[in-house]
Amino acid sequence: MAGNRPDELLECRNKFEKLVRLIRRNKEIHDYSRLRKVYDLLTSGLGGSDTVRVKSEVLAAIEISEIAVAEIGLGMTSVLSIFLIRLLRKGGTSLPEIEKGFDRPVAVITAGLNSIHELGSKAMAPQAENFRNLLLNLAGDVRVILIRIAEQLHAMRSMKHLPQEDQIRLAAEASYLYAPLAHRLGFYIIKSEMEDLSLKFTDRKIYDSIARQLAQTMRDRKQFIEEFIQPIEESLRKQGFDFEIKGRPKSIHSIWNKMVNKGAAFEDIYDLFAIRIILNSELKNEKADCWQVYSTVTDLYQPNPLRLRDWISIPKTNGYESLHTTVVGPGGHWVEVQIRTKRMNEIAEKGFAAHWKYKGLEAEQGLEEWLKRIREVLETPEPDAREFLDDFKLSLYSKEIFVFTPKGDLKKFPAGATVLDFAYDIHSEVGSTCTGARVNGKNVPIRHVMQNGDRVEVLTSKNQTPKMDWLNFVVTSRAKTKIKFKLNEARVKQAENGKEMLTRRLKNWKIPFSDETVRKLLKAYKFKIAQDLYYQIATEDIDLAQIKELLQEPAATPEKPLAEAEPATQVPSETVVRSDDYLVIDDKLANVDFKLAKCCNPIFGDEIFGFVTIGEGIKVHRLNCPNAAQLISKYGYRVVKARWTSGGKETLFTVEIKVTGENDPNILNNISNLLTKDLKITLRAISFDTDNGMLNGRLKIAVKDTAHLESLMVRLSSIKGVYRVNRVERYV
Repeated sequence: MAGNRPDELLECRNKFEKLVRLIRRNKEIHDYSRLRKVYDLLTSGLGGSDTVRVKSEVLAAIEISEIAVAEIGLGMTSVLSIFLIRLLRKGGTSLPEIEKGFDRPVAVITAGLNSIHELGSKAMAPQAENFRNLLLNLAGDVRVILIRIAEQLHAMRSMKHLPQEDQIRLAAEASYLYAPLAHRLGFYIIKSEMEDLSLKFTDRKIYDSIARQLAQTMRDRKQFIEEFIQPIEESLRKQGFDFEIKGRPKSIHSIWNKMVNKGAAFEDIYDLFAIRIILNSELKNEKADCWQVYSTVTDLYQPNPLRLRDWISIPKTNGYESLHTTVVGPGGHWVEVQIRTKRMNEIAEKGFAAHWKYKGLEAEQGLEEWLKRIREVLETPEPDAREFLDDFKLSLYSKEIFVFTPKGDLKKFPAGATVLDFAYDIHSEVGSTCTGARVNGKNVPIRHVMQNGDRVEVLTSKNQTPKMDWLNFVVTSRAKTKIKFKLNEARVKQAENGKEMLTRRLKNWKIPFSDETVRKLLKAYKFKIAQDLYYQIATEDIDLAQIKELLQEPAATPEKPLAEAEPATQVPSETVVRSDDYLVIDDKLANVDFKLAKCCNPIFGDEIFGFVTIGEGIKVHRLNCPNAAQLISKYGYRVVKARWTSGGKETLFTVEIKVTGENDPNILNNISNLLTKDLKITLRAISFDTDNGMLNGRLKIAVKDTAHLESLMVRLSSIKGVYRVNRVERYV
């Protein structure tokens, strides 16, 4: 341990011994010499006088390993890689040395982790490229991405010690990339924790409010759960079941999502918790036992037939198996009941890694099929990595439907999938020549959306070719990637024809085909690349006669010197504001023009950041903007700091609020009087409508800052007949 006194690393040694005991409990492995070897390598390989740095690196390796083993279910090979990657990054070893000293799987995983690190270290590398690289490693050895999820979770648990810009970046990456991926791989507990931590560091006020209300209602919820499960427990014991029942609250992020999507207050979200019944059943009896318990629950409580979810007969693609039903409990509250066995519960909590214990089961096969599809999509290069990422992310969260082939084989698709998605799932050529399908014996067009249980037979024609508009209605990543590939292939061929046409004509006109000639045409037609020019010549969107005129024109007169140039058109002052008025952008930049983003409408006092756009200067967004996670994750290098200055206190900002109340005409008068007469608020727009006897209104008002807005909302809430007053969080 060169340069490090043993007593200074005592905490590391104690934690390491705890990790060894953890692995010993979880895995039937007796040879721990390799693990002790990497620990010694790391503590000595990072030697020197900087004990604090060594301790930090070693503790990080141990803590990430604990997550990988205890929460994800990984084993010794992964733990060795977690230690060795730190040694490799510091130059303490090499990949050939790792393969020689350990084995090939350890070297492969370490190399995968290293390639992700190298891409991520490039300051200007778009995050979409990093994530694509992550998926490439998933296609090779899924443990690479599972370790990356463990690293991300570890970093997020330590976010309170980081600078704000790092907190924002980690929170955005998690909500946009890693939480959806954890969800898709079946790690629901990790996914929920990541989402909650993201909300905590991007909208602390909302997070604390919901956490506080959950704590305040804990006693009532506990009493409700006990009252709800008592008759279920009594009935199941009489039937001889070996089981346990757990009640768990919904995650804070999940509750917030429901509040936003439904426009509801906390107290109006009734299914704040779910009841989970876990059976200790033999494999052969699992389905029958789960359905018997379902029958018992629905005998005791009225179920909602529209909310039955059977993922036992047909597991989700990530292997998730469970029966879900929603029933009416005491007091008329809806309660979600999840019924599963211990095996199903382990897969639900530990996701992909738990499948190694149950190799060959139907659920495991579904996950293998999903991984196979990822590999196929990655084999076809996507020219725009950001577009690829958006498509892939959508597929992570989408709900599933199942349909049948004419032979009765079952296939799974995201909800909203069309028969064209089905055709591309069979084979890329079948998709490219698809003209429609016969669904349940009836002919339908290619854009027909499939439903659960449909029987689909694809119809094809040799004369059919992919069209650009196909991209508007297919939903699977596979179909989109294959269509783009075919369209690009056809475009390249057309462009080659266009280039030949241009070359022949230029020769006839005795004009040289040179880089200068092509540059002149690109500038004239405002194209970025020559391929676009050649393509439009081939498709006759550009007239060759017009090209001749353009090339034979006399050279343009030189532009005026800058000092004599015409003044630029002034942008209206209400849309562009100087940063020295009430905002400071980046602290290093002076007098920068910016715009307040319309998607989230920030006002003085909101937590904000700046985003450098292409062609529209800097746009200022709220930290909890619905687009924030996507912008920071995909274009982190274009994010700049922004903060309000004291000058903003003299400025009025337009904000929109939503008011819900009784359908009473007097409410409108009371709201108007309060705003315009009592509070002297400038009312810029107002609209009201009714829905199921409720009055819903939207008001655009001018306020000084967030404190002014909150005070105003409290006053509006006190009006008789007003139920709720909320700031509009999402703008379109």
